[in-house]
Amino acid sequence: MTELRVDLMTREYPPEVYGGAGVHVEYLARDLRALADVRVHCFGAPRDEPGVTAYPEPVELAGANAALRTMGIDLAMASGAAGTDIVHSHTWYANFAGHSAKLLHDVPHVVTTHSLEPLRPWKAEQLGGGYALSSFCERTAIENADAIIAVSGGMKRDVLQAYPSVDPDRIRVVYNGIDTEQYQPDSRTNVTQRLGIDLSRPSVVFVGRITRQKGLPYLMRACRSLPADVQIVLLAGAPDTKEIAAEVEALAAELSAERGPQGVIWVQEMLPKHEVVQVLTHATVFVCPSIYEPMGIVNLEAMACETAVVATATGGIPEVVADGETGLLVPIEQLQDGSGTPVDPERFVADFAAAMNDLVADPARAKAMGLAGRRRAVEKFSWSRIAQDTMQVYQSVL
Repeated sequence: MTELRVDLMTREYPPEVYGGAGVHVEYLARDLRALADVRVHCFGAPRDEPGVTAYPEPVELAGANAALRTMGIDLAMASGAAGTDIVHSHTWYANFAGHSAKLLHDVPHVVTTHSLEPLRPWKAEQLGGGYALSSFCERTAIENADAIIAVSGGMKRDVLQAYPSVDPDRIRVVYNGIDTEQYQPDSRTNVTQRLGIDLSRPSVVFVGRITRQKGLPYLMRACRSLPADVQIVLLAGAPDTKEIAAEVEALAAELSAERGPQGVIWVQEMLPKHEVVQVLTHATVFVCPSIYEPMGIVNLEAMACETAVVATATGGIPEVVADGETGLLVPIEQLQDGSGTPVDPERFVADFAAAMNDLVADPARAKAMGLAGRRRAVEKFSWSRIAQDTMQVYQSVL
């Protein structure tokens, strides 16, 4: 029997990985290779890895709207998938490539939904008219896909709400995963010392991009209620817009003024994975204040490092973080306009502060939750299992 050829379409692929979708494709491709002939089509600079093809922006579109440049790359990717048996696209950045390849080569198209454009309306700030294009790419791909993989049950519900014409039977839930060999406790201190993190103090750690969906401004307001000895560590960069960058900078300056020298450690450059692991390992609490999170792979990364989690009870997060066992979930009532904005922002901030305070005041409980989190990550979120589940989706549409 001829080996199945699978072409993965993605914006991000190592070494150019910026978010959870890129992490997902990296590990999915690795474990799928034991089961199929996997080709990867991605954006950016040329890659040396066999079976991986990167595509630059078309020179004819230089200076055009970012979404239009993305569509230009997608068309080249679709052409490059000639000979495939199935295409599998990730995020709106590559959805148009997958849909075009489906039509061009007459093959099934599987879409993994890591996020949804209708639930990120603030991206209009970032993309202008390009937001209509990104929404078009996503909607066209999802509504015409042969199968849709949702990274959580919460994401499946979001897909059906955002795209009611989609047949629920075409949506399968396959979780994001975690490499628990790479993400495991690192007791060394060379990285924390270099960054100025004081291990004699309790700490809360945030890791993520500065976007509306990650909820960083809410977290920073909640941190005002933390005891003075708690160190706040923000591994946060790549702001979506000048406006949110300015808002976060102002809040960080205010916190720093209140909490004194080394009260707030803000690392704006993207750290290597092994350095993030060490920071996570030494955190008292990892915090995820997202107002939109289809799954929240970063919570899994913290759990695998034996760190307790405080996270918003939204999207797929409650399927990852076991409330009261591996961390604490913070309730949130959200506007139904697609923005995810809390109905009562002050209440959300107060509840988030209370959850953080509960755990920093009880380090033994936080430690027990961290150990439970590691067990849960190992048992339920392995990439080999996810690759097998993904192959079952492929077989269902061939």
